[in-house]
Amino acid sequence: MERRGRQGDAPAAGEPGPGLEAAQQALAALVPPLRFAVKDGFVGAARLKGFGELARGAIARARAAGAPDTPALQRLAVEADGFDALPLDGRRAALTRIAGGLSALIPVPDELREVARLGRTELGKSRRIAPAAPTSPTARSTPAAPSTPAAPSTPAARTPTPTPTPTASSSSSSSASASPTTTASPPPAPEPWTEAPPPRSPEERAARRKRLATALAELPRVHPATRAQLEERGRTTVEQALEFFPKAYQDRTHVRRVAELRAGDEGIVLGTVKHVRVQRMRNGRPLLKVGVADASGALELVFFNPPPWRLRQFAAGEGLLCSGKVTEGFGRRLQMSQPEVEKLTAGDSASFGRVVPIYAGPADYQHPALRRLVKRLVDEHAPLVVDDLPPEVRARRELLSRAAALHDAHFPPPGTDLALAAERATPAFRRLVFEELFFLQLALALRRRGVRTEPGIAFDASPAVIARALELLPFLLTGAQARALDEIARDMARPEPMNRLLQGDVGSGKTAVAFAAMMVAVRSGHQAALMVPTELLAEQHARTLAGWLAGTGVEVALVAAASRGKGQKETRARVADGTARIAVGTHALLEQDVAFDRLGLVVVDEQHRFGVLQRAKLISKGRRPDVLVMTATPIPRTLALAFYGDLDQSKIGELPPGRTPVATRVYGDSQRRAAYDVARRELEAGQQVYVVYPLVAESEKTDLADATTGAEELRRVFAGHEVGLLHGKMKGDEKQAVMDRFRSGALRVLVATTVIEVGVDVPNASVMIVEHAERFGLSQLHQLRGRVGRGASRSHCLLIAHFKRVGDEARERLHAMEETQDGFEIARVDLRIRGPGELLGTRQSGQKLFEVADLYRDEAILEEAREDAFALVEADPELRRAEHRPAAEALGERWSGRLSLAQIG
Repeated sequence: MERRGRQGDAPAAGEPGPGLEAAQQALAALVPPLRFAVKDGFVGAARLKGFGELARGAIARARAAGAPDTPALQRLAVEADGFDALPLDGRRAALTRIAGGLSALIPVPDELREVARLGRTELGKSRRIAPAAPTSPTARSTPAAPSTPAAPSTPAARTPTPTPTPTASSSSSSSASASPTTTASPPPAPEPWTEAPPPRSPEERAARRKRLATALAELPRVHPATRAQLEERGRTTVEQALEFFPKAYQDRTHVRRVAELRAGDEGIVLGTVKHVRVQRMRNGRPLLKVGVADASGALELVFFNPPPWRLRQFAAGEGLLCSGKVTEGFGRRLQMSQPEVEKLTAGDSASFGRVVPIYAGPADYQHPALRRLVKRLVDEHAPLVVDDLPPEVRARRELLSRAAALHDAHFPPPGTDLALAAERATPAFRRLVFEELFFLQLALALRRRGVRTEPGIAFDASPAVIARALELLPFLLTGAQARALDEIARDMARPEPMNRLLQGDVGSGKTAVAFAAMMVAVRSGHQAALMVPTELLAEQHARTLAGWLAGTGVEVALVAAASRGKGQKETRARVADGTARIAVGTHALLEQDVAFDRLGLVVVDEQHRFGVLQRAKLISKGRRPDVLVMTATPIPRTLALAFYGDLDQSKIGELPPGRTPVATRVYGDSQRRAAYDVARRELEAGQQVYVVYPLVAESEKTDLADATTGAEELRRVFAGHEVGLLHGKMKGDEKQAVMDRFRSGALRVLVATTVIEVGVDVPNASVMIVEHAERFGLSQLHQLRGRVGRGASRSHCLLIAHFKRVGDEARERLHAMEETQDGFEIARVDLRIRGPGELLGTRQSGQKLFEVADLYRDEAILEEAREDAFALVEADPELRRAEHRPAAEALGERWSGRLSLAQIG
């Protein structure tokens, strides 16, 4: 139907068929109002009523008459769809484009052709002299918005981005760049965007929050299938849907002509479906070929083994937006294999002529509808979001408003670096990241202040008391241990409760520091409790502490499960009446009938293995005792700030003298014999060996090696050396007997599960073999490696991996183990691989810790957020000032669920 005509499609211009003649007559109805509007310098544009609706009707009649759905007609439909809502300046620009589009479809009067020509001339001038579009525009038009948020919001008036003509231009996306020989058209100007003024009262804030909490199911004109795309991902309300951020972006302001494409290019093409053919491959599976063409040429879309819905997706005459890598097919024909495709819908300003979002999950045919729904939410609801960040914080950090950030996160302004947007590093995401981290830090700052206002115990932690405690140790503290103990002693001497985290790498000597702290409590007439995750570790700690205290009269009690019988009743009675001054145990310490006479210090070892409520229950057995939590799994600095920011922190950053580095090497399953040779040499030199398996016994559900079968095999491999077996399903006295024999040297090889991961100390053991190392986490592997290297002999950690099962993350873990023995560097790598959820043990909760923040990437923003949050609490401890009330409300309403995952106790 285009006036130039296309070979084989329709009669040439001037010889229209009956259908095309009717289509031209339908479009010709637009000429009189268009002439009226553009006359005398667009004087009639302001008086043009209902033109968009008139144009939509004309286009529909033209299509019904058989007009091909050409790019020109599609562009005309896009302009018509948003026309009636445009301001005057926007109408003038749109009328110029409509005149140009209409003149390409039907004969028009001279004045309309002149308007179209002048519009093209002005566009050419702007391309030569206009400055580059800013990557992150901050100036936004903010006309007055309705003062009552309960009233239906009116979408912000916008100037629609002109739909691009497929001329010589580049294709740009977050994953591909255009051919260097192609010249890109400049992106269209950013749309004006209107956000409502701040709410004037608490009631207005509440009304806006209530609106954002509206269930998607209650919104009118939302298709159930589209809504389900969000609800299946836990996005059931408007606000949750606004926080469903894109995974990537694609620049659709630049569309290429088919004739410009070359094999190897990544391109975006706008075309019309010419044919749809289904063939069969040699294996009998279907092969779908869809021919697409524009005015410059044709290419073929190829889909291998398409699903049934794909076979029914296309019909001749439909407009398609195709994105993918171009290759040469049979006869050197251009084709795209497995491209992303979207059908064009008239007026779909969310999917065309702009940078568009790509969301995780939906198939490509579902994207347009989801994108339109999100665009509607952004236009109608985002302008009314309450900005919870205090105004002074926003100003200091030069942050976008929350409304603007939500808009730009979904629909970035032209000129945005798409790679940065996909990495969530644009100004919009900086605002959203800052907000997440700020409210986390605000909760920690308030909790820390609350703890410090409670009455605590002021212990006698004088140098004389500390020196008396250290005299009991059979070794001198390292400088790092002494510094950590000094920080703990200062806290214990204050009248407010201590709440301190003690970090140290495997074997750094945290137990000795904790022992000195416990003796400070004991010498001040109080008791101390040490809670550890395993019975094996509890027994070892009780034995160690009792040895250090021999002859002092200070009794250590090992509190085990009540089921242990009469002996445990007596032990608990001695703790309750104060005879036992130090109690060591596992979760048994939390049992209801375990009571203390005067509990003054709670020490929690391997704190990440205990929940908030468990720690709180032990603390409640005293009158606000001091708390020292310890971890041998180093915590990256960002994770420590983010989730342990309410605790004072001490770090033991060096190992005691005499510790030897552990040589670490990864072996494939086929190299097992070489690993066994290393172990055999150590055994013959008088050393001992650990061998760790992921399972206790053989399982029908998996073919992983197990400890029980492994022990039988290793008795043959290491003939002449006694092999023992240890696992968590054994009774306590059986486990203790095995460990005693291994410590004494009677057992030379100990085959075990990860029951030996934490705290087991046998200096004569110099080899750690880990079977199926690819199945263990990085912190677990580091802990297991820490079981050796405790004596003077050179030690070895041998990781046997089944490489057929190994993915990229597992390879990265194994590589990190070979590269470094620094536990804090190991922790940084682990944070990057697994994220904070798994490291903190919260992933199983089903709730994400962060929507946009990344502690590995956003360390600098975390520092800023922490500084501002703690300063805010210092200046306004109760958050009572009017400008801080939105932050206080948000903390309790929007953030309470996620922040509960960060509580330390």
